[in-house]
Amino acid sequence: MLARRGAGPLCCTLCALLGALCAVLAAGMRPVTAMAASEERRSASPAAPCWRREEFVVARECGRCSGFEVKSIPECGPTGFVEKISCSTSKRDEYKSCRSAVLEARIFWRFVGSMMAVAAACAVLVVWRQRALDRRALEKVRKQIEVHLKEPSPSCEGTEST
Repeated sequence: MLARRGAGPLCCTLCALLGALCAVLAAGMRPVTAMAASEERRSASPAAPCWRREEFVVARECGRCSGFEVKSIPECGPTGFVEKISCSTSKRDEYKSCRSAVLEARIFWRFVGSMMAVAAACAVLVVWRQRALDRRALEKVRKQIEVHLKEPSPSCEGTEST
């Protein structure tokens, strides 16, 4: 129904913009794996970090990496956030890449806000399209009434009354 009289390109444009917006937002959100710590420790090889093989304590909570840390600690690369881990058995301090709760919340609310904007735009488009269709239907009915009123009505001259 939207493809009639030029509405097709508008609909395709809106769909393309919606798809591009979702792709941009999805690129900022990475899936978080839900593997348990005990399973990680069992499957870890001896060359794996100590926090995968043994019990650990978080020495420094997840925080943004400084410019120096980004260059010197490879774990800062994937997310830009790192936490310091102290392994209990080997007494080693290592770094672990992490996701910031503040960053996750910001990404989530940005996604929700953009989806609300897309929903509002679609609602406006639906209302606009419905009004256009209503105007078209009213115009068609008005023209049919005008044509009907302009036609001469059949006369009763040829009929006989009894």
